[in-house]
Amino acid sequence: MLGFILQRLWQAAIVVMAMSALVFCGVYAVGNPIDVLISPDATQDIRAAVIAQYGLDQPLWRQYFAFLGRIVEGDFGRSLVYSIPVSELILTRLPATLELTLAAVLFASLVGIPIGMYAGYRPHSLISRAIMAISILGFSVPTFWFGLMLIMVFAVQCGCMPAGGRGETVSLFGVDFSFLTGDGFAHLVLPALNLALFKFSLMIRLARAGTRELMLSDTVKFARAAGLSEFTVLSRHVLRLISIPLVTVFGLELGSTLAFAVVTETIFSWPGLGKLIIDSITSLDRPVMVAYLMLVAFLFIVINLIVDLTYALLDPRLRKGRA
Repeated sequence: MLGFILQRLWQAAIVVMAMSALVFCGVYAVGNPIDVLISPDATQDIRAAVIAQYGLDQPLWRQYFAFLGRIVEGDFGRSLVYSIPVSELILTRLPATLELTLAAVLFASLVGIPIGMYAGYRPHSLISRAIMAISILGFSVPTFWFGLMLIMVFAVQCGCMPAGGRGETVSLFGVDFSFLTGDGFAHLVLPALNLALFKFSLMIRLARAGTRELMLSDTVKFARAAGLSEFTVLSRHVLRLISIPLVTVFGLELGSTLAFAVVTETIFSWPGLGKLIIDSITSLDRPVMVAYLMLVAFLFIVINLIVDLTYALLDPRLRKGRA
């Protein structure tokens, strides 16, 4: 297991290096932030001084290696717009996005998996057909439209939920959380539902397909013959056997939700990384764009590593093979 972990960490380091080169070259090849930061009426001397201040007069390869040197020291540069360190700016926004993402993925998993298992256990019942219709609706409805409908119904018409913002937060271990307060939790519900829609439908489909397949297997037949209750068969045997594909999807969806929560954060004015990256793209704030993309790549790598380790814990055959 230790050898496997070291091998995965080495692969992760190579991927991070490749991603840093791709992200840096891609971002720095698009546009010129000086045109945004400096007034068109500025003199050539002022323009040249600002360009030299940000190191933009250097060749791209020299800027890249200077960027790598700063990363090693934990310095992602300063935001061209906010004039504060990028790492500080991201750390102020990251808890909001993590809170929203975890709420959405956990809701999709904790609710979608039991419902999907029931749909697979009773595939021909009326409730199962209704569940599958809901899952099709979840795949078909655009996220932005569903978010607007949530605001229209619950915030505008009923007035029972807030339309946007994060609400009241409380600090715990130096990090602000909104779900720990009543007002903050109310602000979290609608954006989390909107973000969870697609994942919810996906979990239902996967759990239903896996359950239907396993209900006809010898494992379930032997468990029933041993006198186990249906609940025990489903919770102890079926759920365990369908866990590997569900863990895969959970990991991938957690990363993708974290990276692409832009639409939901914009609709609900959620002060997270998604809104920050949109503002940074608009103002060509290159240091923030590069740091955000590097953070997303790093999170995907960490999540995939955790998923692989979870495989080994769920399936002893994989653990033995890697050992």
